[in-house]
Amino acid sequence: MMRVGLSLGHSRPLGELPALLRRAERAGVDSVWVSEAYGTDAVSVLGYLAAFTDTMRLGTAVLQMPARTPANTAMTALTLDQLSGGRLVLGLGSSGPQVVEGWHGVPFAAPLARTREYVSIVHAAVAREAPLRHEGRHYRIPYRRPDGSAQRSIKASVHPVRPRIPIYLASNGPKAVSLAAEIADGWLPAFYSPEKPEVYAAALAEGTAARDPALGPLDLVATVHIAAGDDLAACRDAVRPAFALYLGGMGSRETNFYTALAGRIGYEAEARAVQNLYLDGHRAEAIAAVPDALIDELALVGPLDRVVDRLRVWQGAVDAVTLKTTDIPLAERLLAAL
Repeated sequence: MMRVGLSLGHSRPLGELPALLRRAERAGVDSVWVSEAYGTDAVSVLGYLAAFTDTMRLGTAVLQMPARTPANTAMTALTLDQLSGGRLVLGLGSSGPQVVEGWHGVPFAAPLARTREYVSIVHAAVAREAPLRHEGRHYRIPYRRPDGSAQRSIKASVHPVRPRIPIYLASNGPKAVSLAAEIADGWLPAFYSPEKPEVYAAALAEGTAARDPALGPLDLVATVHIAAGDDLAACRDAVRPAFALYLGGMGSRETNFYTALAGRIGYEAEARAVQNLYLDGHRAEAIAAVPDALIDELALVGPLDRVVDRLRVWQGAVDAVTLKTTDIPLAERLLAAL
């Protein structure tokens, strides 16, 4: 059976979340995922939520790798896993040039190679089987000074709850999706079309061919925007601004991974039109230009029966969905219908 999780935005006050998640946990919601961009961070929120949940998995969707050294992420993962009793799912992503360079002030360079090294270092640090050493192109631990000298290697000072914390990668481009299929426990696509698996098939097959069988099958967890109600048009309008932000505002005109992904799904001209309007300062027009067909394909909108029917399409295509909502009664009804 497809698992159902919740993906939290930042619209609700944090103080309201414990009661909501207790109810969601009782209803059978599998997981809760917290994102970060250039506002609230995911770590603080998940640490807070760990105290109010018992069985629900806690996911980062996603921690921005350029914002943290691999060892820092390993410490964070070890801490969250202890606080939650071994319930962390560590979602990682390279983010994009807009956030990496425009917010964190570090270069956006070689994201694929850096991700491969980063994941390896985090796993090694968490496993704590030996002092942490890594000699890569992008990360060298311990750091070597120009004269060749270095500090001694060390282990994490705390023992892990689990020797391996699952790592899920947020990937959009074909090469990044292939990398996720090769080295990650799970894949977190930004946009997923359950009716067009061919969009992702070649990249997934390439990565799976190089995958270590010990990892087991790749867990496909799709984030899905949702708005349920009797007025289909109003529900589409409720999620339209989010798609406009991704297509128009999450990158430059030259580099926006979400615009490129929407193009591969079949909406190249429409996505480019939204992007141009958004970047030219016409936000309202950009929102209005998000096509209904894209929303219907990538989101769950409309009357409850329609949403349930569409969710069943997803059920045959992915391992889990994380619904971008804090409407727990809606989640309860959907779980009961599956």
